[in-house]
Amino acid sequence: MTQLKANATEDFGKVIYTAKTHTIGGRENGVSRSSDGRLDVKISPPGSSRIGTNPEQLFAAGWSACFESAIGLAARKRKVTVSDVAIDAEVHLHLAGSDNYSLSARLNVGLPGVGRDVAEQLVKDAEQLCPYSKATRGNIDVAINLV
Repeated sequence: MTQLKANATEDFGKVIYTAKTHTIGGRENGVSRSSDGRLDVKISPPGSSRIGTNPEQLFAAGWSACFESAIGLAARKRKVTVSDVAIDAEVHLHLAGSDNYSLSARLNVGLPGVGRDVAEQLVKDAEQLCPYSKATRGNIDVAINLV
């Protein structure tokens, strides 16, 4: 089992928030609840007709929301006004062989009213700022497209 180093704050900076969830049942018939009660979801396998979401949808929602916030931060730093930013996130679950699972992802970013060169720079900046992008960098195939 991997554990955080005792001096994790020295390596990563001050902890400003910790999300806590409790999950039972896994993909097949799971339930996941946050410690503050704001998240309470049923988990079901991808493509299932059962009520619930799946981990890939949750990851796509979290990453796209974080990336949009990173674009806003980048825009403020560059003194650029952005509005109506939209991100369509795709998280793909792959299976090679009988048990070799992996992920890949695509973020399609819309920045209406922003010139192409500026929009490209904001997306590059956001990719460096977003914690989800940092976590996935070099770990999964990722495509970020300006649409």
